[in-house]
Amino acid sequence: MDRIFSNAKLVLADEVVQGSLTTSGECIAAIDTGNTATAGAIDCAGDYLIPGLVELHTDNMERHFMPRPQTFWPNGLAAAITHDSEIATAGITTVFDSFCVGAYDVKSSHRPKLFQEMTTAVALAREEGTFRSDHWLHLRCELTDPELDNRLASVGDLSRLKLVSLMDHTPGQRQWRDLDALRTFQTRSGKSTDEIEDSIQERIERGSRYVRHNRDGVLARFAAHKPVFASHDDTTADHISEAVADGVSISEFPCSLEAASAARAANMQTIGGAPNVVRGGSHSGNVSMLELAKAGVLDGLSSDYVPASLLQAAFSLVDQSLMSIPEAIARVTLNPATMVGLSDRGSLASGLRADLVRVRMVGTTPVIQTVYRGGMRVA
Repeated sequence: MDRIFSNAKLVLADEVVQGSLTTSGECIAAIDTGNTATAGAIDCAGDYLIPGLVELHTDNMERHFMPRPQTFWPNGLAAAITHDSEIATAGITTVFDSFCVGAYDVKSSHRPKLFQEMTTAVALAREEGTFRSDHWLHLRCELTDPELDNRLASVGDLSRLKLVSLMDHTPGQRQWRDLDALRTFQTRSGKSTDEIEDSIQERIERGSRYVRHNRDGVLARFAAHKPVFASHDDTTADHISEAVADGVSISEFPCSLEAASAARAANMQTIGGAPNVVRGGSHSGNVSMLELAKAGVLDGLSSDYVPASLLQAAFSLVDQSLMSIPEAIARVTLNPATMVGLSDRGSLASGLRADLVRVRMVGTTPVIQTVYRGGMRVA
């Protein structure tokens, strides 16, 4: 179906213009500037029209499969569809479902159980055409897990795999270099002080034994498939040097300005947490993404555990005069799409996919009005 969106603030690659946008089938057919009221057009009433958001790293689906600790939802397809609905209504038209392969707490983690259930549900939902957003696969490989290689061997269809993260959650480094922050975080598990200390020591020993071995194994296993590789929670320049040597192109959630700056110098791209931007800082005591934005070393954003944070973070960067609207919107559309080689989306331009989000501002809060994927309304 062809559509015309008129009277819109079109957020283009390098400017915001008043005008109209025409779609034909799944693609953008034309962009016209100026006062372009047309009979039969959808009147955007001066709202912003932006590209559909591109999300590279979200573990939001887990929350729907396990809505309470150790409480598993019995219908995997329903859980996956509910996750998809939340993603679509957040303006995310392309989502990389980030599934953990392995666990850093191998004794009590729910993730190995959820992995098989989530991949099965996603495959069924795609087969039945029930998803609103375009779903891709992001494998988050926990390098401290002794069983990682066996878990990876069970991964089936790789046709939608485009991104693989190398994750090391060994206490005392990267995300958890601050052991006191980790101790505070683990109090939520209900463990006693002694149990927390025993767990930390066990994880340190396991990390020293398995991380390098598993890292080499992951790189070798996917060499032929050639996904994009991301290094997770880089904290030092040495972490970036290691990533570069391994052919990694994305520094995902850098924990320090040092690491983000080193990534930029090495021509790697950086992805920061959108919740970090919205909250003004990290929940685990690491660097604020606002600091990276000020330094000019923040290339993209991920909603991580709050889908709605992606759009909110983009406009927060604008509100704080850290970026222009086109620059901020690119951090959640064009830049992430480019990082993983999706050249058919992420920008308002003729010939690209008609993935569109209409956004109305209520004060400083962006409120989504409608969402289109491939020219069809999905929210």
